Amino acid sequence: MSSRKPSPPSPFPLGEGSKPPLIVIVGPTAVGKTETSIQLAERLEGEIVSGDSRLFYRGMDIGTAKPTPQERRRVPHHLIDVADPSDTWSLAIFQRAAAEAITGIQSRRHLPFLVGGTGQYIHAVTHGWTPPPASPDAALRAELESRAGSEGYQSLHDELQKLDPAAAEKIDPRNLRRTIRALEVIRLTGRKFSEQSRQVEGPYRLLTIGLTRPRPELYARVDARIETMFEDGLLQEVQHLLDSGLSPDLPCMSAIGYRQCVEVLAGRMTVEQAKVEMRRLTRIFIRRQANWFKLDDPSIHWFEAGRVRVDEIEQTIRGFLTDDATEDSHR
Repeated sequence: MSSRKPSPPSPFPLGEGSKPPLIVIVGPTAVGKTETSIQLAERLEGEIVSGDSRLFYRGMDIGTAKPTPQERRRVPHHLIDVADPSDTWSLAIFQRAAAEAITGIQSRRHLPFLVGGTGQYIHAVTHGWTPPPASPDAALRAELESRAGSEGYQSLHDELQKLDPAAAEKIDPRNLRRTIRALEVIRLTGRKFSEQSRQVEGPYRLLTIGLTRPRPELYARVDARIETMFEDGLLQEVQHLLDSGLSPDLPCMSAIGYRQCVEVLAGRMTVEQAKVEMRRLTRIFIRRQANWFKLDDPSIHWFEAGRVRVDEIEQTIRGFLTDDATEDSHR
């Protein structure tokens, strides 16, 4: 919980008009979203809703670069530590939980911030996605899972690449559950998965802030973060998860860092090899994030983190909210 005192009524239109505002902060891994969003939420009486699928799970703290307890005390955070690692949070579950969290924030007359780098989760909220119409098929899923076990996850992703390149481009090959769902929908409907996420008009007035850094600087920050993770006890965190009975084959354990630590603990990889692999996979992930959040997207207001002061981003948000207030007064 936050230690902030109860705030006075917001000077901004947090629900009076046709749509309440939602501030979205996106950008690649290690760009600085956590600290920037906390500073902005402190200044603007905001609360943060996590749009990062890795932060849902309890006990997975170091390897996900989860906001620290001290950071979470500065402003209220939502959708962090809301599931056990053995649970699977689908996109539909996240959408419902995010909508409930945002509604709660608005009811407290605070400003909601949706923050994260998981493109499909962010877009599901901001673009009003509804899931593809095909219902899960247990037999087909079992067949695909069996293939993944015998041929490896890359085989299924290669098939998806042939059937639906647009979907394959946005789905990490290691995200077996998502790959299987895409293939399942394609086989059951005969249509591309990328064309079936129905979109309706979203319920919010959106301002999307994008944070970026030059790639060499971003990669250097990634490398430093990986070193810090091991210094802070990433191996011990993974060992604790395994000791608690968690299967290394669960989807959450495929996250970058966790899979490599499982290999280290099993004696199949050295710590240095794990770090090299984590650096390589994180660079691939950053490039994949760029497919969701493009620098030439006119709906995203981009700022170069480290070179632009938070004051400037704050003024952009205040200008957006003030414009909304003016529009509402003329309705």
